[in-house]
Amino acid sequence: MAIFIIIIFFVILLPFLDLEEKNNMGEIAIIGSGTMGNGIAHLFALHNYKVALVDTNPDLLSLALNNISKNMERQVLKGAVTEKQKSEALSRIITTTDLNKAVNQVSLTIEAVPENFKLKEEIFKELDKITHPETILASNTSSISITKLAAATSRPDKVIGMHFMNPVPVMKLIEVIRGYNTSEDTIEKIIKIGIDLNKTPVVVNDYPGFIANRILMPMINEAVFALQEGVAGVKEIDTVMKLGMAHPMGPLQLADFIGLDVCLSILNVLHNELGNPKYAPCPLLIKMVAAGNLGRKQGIGFYNWNKKLEVADAFQK
Repeated sequence: MAIFIIIIFFVILLPFLDLEEKNNMGEIAIIGSGTMGNGIAHLFALHNYKVALVDTNPDLLSLALNNISKNMERQVLKGAVTEKQKSEALSRIITTTDLNKAVNQVSLTIEAVPENFKLKEEIFKELDKITHPETILASNTSSISITKLAAATSRPDKVIGMHFMNPVPVMKLIEVIRGYNTSEDTIEKIIKIGIDLNKTPVVVNDYPGFIANRILMPMINEAVFALQEGVAGVKEIDTVMKLGMAHPMGPLQLADFIGLDVCLSILNVLHNELGNPKYAPCPLLIKMVAAGNLGRKQGIGFYNWNKKLEVADAFQK
């Protein structure tokens, strides 16, 4: 009789227990496997979350997984994590091109695709259709309106910004962006997750560039103007800001690190949304992006990243 009761328990109740397990915040999906996407996957996996990393290109997913492994190995060599932790974290990451498969059991999705509103809007429309109604939809956008993205869904109260800083496993801040209709419950859940990731979540309101990039991008833009006008050279500008302002990295090196195309996109958002000419991108920055000199990811920007951070030939005196 006891055995019969146990069997009934498992047949009837186990599916519900499994559903609860799969729908907790321990399983997330990240859409976009670039620098930010794979960094976010890296971070969550190291903190015991099961992660589905999604992209349309399987080659990019393979590259992302390889980069995550290399970056974790650096942490092992520095003593930040153990070999066992690395191995277990990697085992928690699955990669897939199937968005439906990745998101149908998760309670949190994080979109981490390039800074293009139309692209992000389409992703949010699709996520709204295929995820559980209670799933929180977050964006890692660094400048685009959370309120506008939320308007593309039927759950604006569950749409929020989670702006991670690069490199994600290292930087302590998560800028949590409250859209016009984001609920307090959603904000509280994201703050809790941020703390669980050993980060410092800071809640800001939804205005172009939020706080981080509204302050940072004009500084970078002004540094490019100073270079264009011949006020000083690349290394001189960066040295003044590092030694005089205690910045760990000069603004031109940081621009290279972020990606000059990303900087330009954010400045365009600031300029278009706020209508203030002070946010207009420097012509030199526009030219460099048009030429494909995007910074670290392309090897050449203000610096030559293939030659131990020598100043790029175009800016040699």
